[in-house]
Amino acid sequence: MPPQRLLRSFVFLWLVTGIALLYGSIQTAREAFQRGEHLNPHLVLLGSVEALAAILFLVPRTMRAGAVGLLATIFVAFSVHAALHEFRADLLLYGAVVLFIMIHGSLTREQFRAVI
Repeated sequence: MPPQRLLRSFVFLWLVTGIALLYGSIQTAREAFQRGEHLNPHLVLLGSVEALAAILFLVPRTMRAGAVGLLATIFVAFSVHAALHEFRADLLLYGAVVLFIMIHGSLTREQFRAVI
């Protein structure tokens, strides 16, 4: 079993990433609604899908499905920004972290016990 500090660091990275992406996706959807006359349904949809994926990502049993959803929404967001000639390094970083966590997978029960 990996050292307890490593397990705690992994869980911290997982939670912070999931919470940050959930917060960001809610902000995206909310800002799309607040634009009044210029409501952008694509942003509302993207933010909503990303929020659902972030929630799934935070639950150990559905973490991989949530990660796939997050990677898909991050890819879409990165592509749209790239088409607008905007480089979003933060989206690349989020994608790399989500991919790492997805490949690693959830912790076993023994590992969760060791973290607590």
